[in-house]
Amino acid sequence: MEFLFQQVFNGVTIGSVYSLVALGLTLIFGILHVPNFAHGAMYMIGAYLTLTVMTAMGVHYWLAVGISILMVALLAIITERLVFSRLDQNNPLPMMIAAIGILFFLEAFAHLVWGSQYQRMVTPYGESINFLGMTVTLQRLIIIGAALFLMLILHLFLTRTMTGSSIVAMAQNREGAFLVGINANKVAMLTFAIAGGLAAAAASLAAPINLVYPSMGNLVIMKAFVIIILGGMGSIPGAIVGGYILGISESLGATYISAEYSDLIAFVLLVLILTVKPTGLFVRGVQG
Repeated sequence: MEFLFQQVFNGVTIGSVYSLVALGLTLIFGILHVPNFAHGAMYMIGAYLTLTVMTAMGVHYWLAVGISILMVALLAIITERLVFSRLDQNNPLPMMIAAIGILFFLEAFAHLVWGSQYQRMVTPYGESINFLGMTVTLQRLIIIGAALFLMLILHLFLTRTMTGSSIVAMAQNREGAFLVGINANKVAMLTFAIAGGLAAAAASLAAPINLVYPSMGNLVIMKAFVIIILGGMGSIPGAIVGGYILGISESLGATYISAEYSDLIAFVLLVLILTVKPTGLFVRGVQG
């Protein structure tokens, strides 16, 4: 039984990372109404920035994470201002092509700056501890705790502030938001900044238990797409629940079926859910 709990805990850990990435993707989908393929590149850049700041400047892990979040948020704003805001919001094809172009550009940039080799991030929280009969690393506990904290902050921001309400209104009805005087440009910039920050946070938290490399965001963003479809396109609760469902399913599947097929579980799960409930688990539309 303890072995089962250990695998569930591992699934919750990776599910926390998936949920953070899917949350950012969900927010952007609510504004653009098209999938932002470049979001996986933001995830990758976030990990590299944290690693670089730690190694080159010798700063503490948490300060490096904070710097990475701010820099990726700024990068996300730049892509929104220079690329997405200049395209026809009613034509999804150019938006998707632009997102793929940004993905390729940032991945090539990572190859140029950091190389193609795998790198490992070392944090002060690598020791193992006994927790409820399980042996876990402190970093995994930090991943879960930090992810839940960020989710709570995002929920409070969207439901308790006027700015957050503007994001929700914009996602639910773009034309109606214009009519009541919401500044679409500011809302879009803020949404991209939040999404970029969440991606950087997720990558910085997960990197110490994985590896850092230029294509690390590709598989994660594909699974994030699966998650937002499972949860209901644009649903924030759906992104969170879907992330944990996928994380736990992958962990149990890798243990009791085969680790070689763990990455296929996301797509098998997608087919099963859409067969039973094509609209996803939750009502569509951004909600706090």
